[in-house]
Amino acid sequence: MNDDEMALLATVTLLGVLLQAYFSLQVIYARRAFRVSPPLTTGPPGFERVYRAQVNCSEYFPLFLAALWVAGIYFHEGTAALCGLVYLFARFRYFHGYQRSAELRLAPLYQSAGALWLLIALGALGLLSHFLPAPLRAALLGWLRTLLPWA
Repeated sequence: MNDDEMALLATVTLLGVLLQAYFSLQVIYARRAFRVSPPLTTGPPGFERVYRAQVNCSEYFPLFLAALWVAGIYFHEGTAALCGLVYLFARFRYFHGYQRSAELRLAPLYQSAGALWLLIALGALGLLSHFLPAPLRAALLGWLRTLLPWA
């Protein structure tokens, strides 16, 4: 894989890092607004929702990065990058939904989980194809082309 082939994955990765930084800044702003000094992690419900949303997004970020790169390298870079963008947008919506109320986090949470599971499945499929003998790989690719004629 050359530099041009990794550009989409690198772009989505950098966008994800910037999104994580944005979430961290939101916690700083919430600490000031709700007067919760570090190292405290409890306070008014508004602060706790912002803090919890940021922590949850940070917990899933390494899983996202690994799945993004494996799917991008072993399945298809463009497909993985698109799934990555869907995941990041869903996480953005999750964060802001959770900031308003715990219930508003659910739909974006399910969307981000779906995008993450799709990345994992694409990565696993790509790795499976990589390790299969050539005749089985050709049969699998033929089946996928039949299943997904637009791909």
